[in-house]
Amino acid sequence: MKLRHNEFAFEIKATGSGVAGEADAGLIEGYASVFGGPPDLTGDIMLPGAFGPSLAKHRREGTSPLMLWGHDAFSPPIGIWEEMAEDGKGLRVKGYVDIDDPMGGRVYRALKRGSMKGLSIGYETKVAETDPKRPGVRLLKEVDLWEVSPVNFPAERRASVDTVKAAITAGELPSLPDFEKFLREEGGFSKSHATAIASKGLATLLRSESGADQRADFLKALRG
Repeated sequence: MKLRHNEFAFEIKATGSGVAGEADAGLIEGYASVFGGPPDLTGDIMLPGAFGPSLAKHRREGTSPLMLWGHDAFSPPIGIWEEMAEDGKGLRVKGYVDIDDPMGGRVYRALKRGSMKGLSIGYETKVAETDPKRPGVRLLKEVDLWEVSPVNFPAERRASVDTVKAAITAGELPSLPDFEKFLREEGGFSKSHATAIASKGLATLLRSESGADQRADFLKALRG
C-alpha cells in the first residue's frame, strides 16, 4: 500500500475569534479537493464519486479521516473533521482545529488571516485508469481517504474564493490579492483587467480612513 498526497488551494472560511469556549472557535470549512481540472503535480485527476465508498466506510465504522498538520503521522491530530461530503465541485469539509494545542492554534491563526491556504489529502488509490488521450495522466475513480492536512505549499493552483465571499457576507472588505483572484476566478476577467479594477476601486477604499458610505455601496454592489 502506498499513501499518496494530493494538494489543493484550500478554499477556506475560518470563523470565530479563537477564544476557547466560543461555539465556533476553531471552525474551518471549505473544499479539500476539486474534481476534474488539469492534472496535479503527480499526474492525477480526481473524478466525482472517488471519495464516496471511503466516506461511507468511515460513517459505518464511526471514524473520520484525521486532521493532521503537514501529513505528520507521528504527532497527535491538531483537530477533528466533523463533516465531509462530495458535491458537484469536490470534497467539502468542515471541522474544528484544536486552538488550545500550540500547533493547532498557530495553524488556525494562519488560516484565519489568510497567510496559509493549502490543504492536502492523504489517500490510498483503489481504482484508477490511465487517460486514453493523455499518457501519464491517471483518472482516480476511487480512493481510500486517510487524512486531510493544512499545508504550506499547495500544488493545485486554482485560486480560492471563499475568503472573499465570507468577508463580503460579514460586511468586511476583502484583501486586495484575494479580490483580484476573485475577479479572475468568478468574474472571468483577465489578470490585467482584474488588477486594474481592484487597484482603482478596492485599493482606494482600503487606503481610506473614512468613506463608510462608499464602502457600504461597494459591498452592496458586490452582493448584487
